[in-house]
This record gives sequence, C-alpha cells and structure tokens, in this order.
Amino acid sequence: MPRTSSSTARPVPRRALADHVFDELLSWLMDGTLTAGSSLNIDGIARDLDVSPTPVREALARLEATGMVRRVALRGYFVTPAPTTKELTDLMDARLAVEPANAYYACERGDEEFLAGLEEAVAELESSPNGPTYQEFRDYWEADERFHALVAQAADNSYLQAAFAALGGLAQRFRQFSGKGVTDKAVAVEEHRAILDAMRSGVPERAQELMRRHIEGVRARSLSERDEPAPPPSA
Repeated sequence: MPRTSSSTARPVPRRALADHVFDELLSWLMDGTLTAGSSLNIDGIARDLDVSPTPVREALARLEATGMVRRVALRGYFVTPAPTTKELTDLMDARLAVEPANAYYACERGDEEFLAGLEEAVAELESSPNGPTYQEFRDYWEADERFHALVAQAADNSYLQAAFAALGGLAQRFRQFSGKGVTDKAVAVEEHRAILDAMRSGVPERAQELMRRHIEGVRARSLSERDEPAPPPSA
C-alpha cells in the first residue's frame, strides 16, 4: 500500500479531507494497488494518508455503496472480488430498464441549460486523455458520469433518479477490474453526441432509442473485453 510521509504530506483542508481520502482510496482500487480480496486496515490507511481514522471510515462506507469494497462482520473491510459476467450483464440489463426512460423524459423536460451541460460533457469526453491508469482516464470517466447524471436529473422523476444513482455507483466496480483504461473512446463519444443531437431535436422516442443503443453498445464492448460473446440485443 502506498505510504505518504507525514513530514512531506501537504496539509489537506478540513472541509475536503473526506473527499481527499475517498479519492486516494479510489485511485488505489482502480490502479490495482489494492488487489481483490485484500483486507483494508483502517488504522493503517489512516497512517499512510496522515489522517485520523474517521475520514477513512467515511470513505470506506462510500466505497461499500459502489460494491468496490465490502464489510465483513467482526473482520472489517475487504476489496471485493472481480465481478462475474452475470453481474455485468445484470447491471447492463438494469441500466437498459432505467436510462432510456430517463432519456425520453429528459428530452421532453430538459431546458437550454441542460443541453449546454450535455454539450460541455461531450466536449470533455472528446478532449480527455484515456490511458490505462486511473489518473489518465479519470477526467473522461467523470465526464461520462456527468452526462448520464444530467439526463437523469432532467428527467425529473425521483424514482428513476434514485434507481440511476444506485446503478451508477455500482458501475464503478466493473471499471475497477478492466485493467485497460478506456478502449472505446471514439465510438462512445459518437454515441453520446448522437444522444445530445436527439435531445436537441425534441423527439423523445429518438432520444430513448439512442440511449438504448448506447447502453447495449457499452454492454457488448464490456463483454468483448472478457473475450465472451455479447447476449442478443433486447427486444
């Protein structure tokens, strides 16, 4: 586990401490520094990051919600095993149930500010690096997450938004074990741009269909990286 010397570590503002610890742990998980099945010692991590145990506990609780770590009674936290193909397929099926519906309603209800936010997210997708390490693809990943979150927010349906929030957090776990960074940037950017154009057109059915195609494309490409055939497209 990386160590940060207390004599050289830069002080972290109190208000940003919890986010700092979360970001550090997320980076270690995404880059494979913390391997599947390894135990996570709260006091040890606190020493490594030169912080108290409290923000470490908060960060681990947030990471548990993503499925990237798990807490075992009386034993503490562990890095979760790599997800199975069924777990990946189930997640994508759930996204197919939620996100096309979000796109439909966002197209009906989104305003100019919403469209400008989508445009900014797509521009960042196009300009962000996409190397194999977390630090290299982090900006790309965050722009991708923001695009889908903006659509969920504009849909203005609290139940769909809650479902999207739960699924979006779990999606991080599948990126955690890919080990390849972003391998589909060109086609993914094109898919996001098509969704944006559909939103501008004001035809909800078109936005819904293009979001469905995008999620199906993500599913197929993710399974392809596992050298396994993609399941047939949803009807």
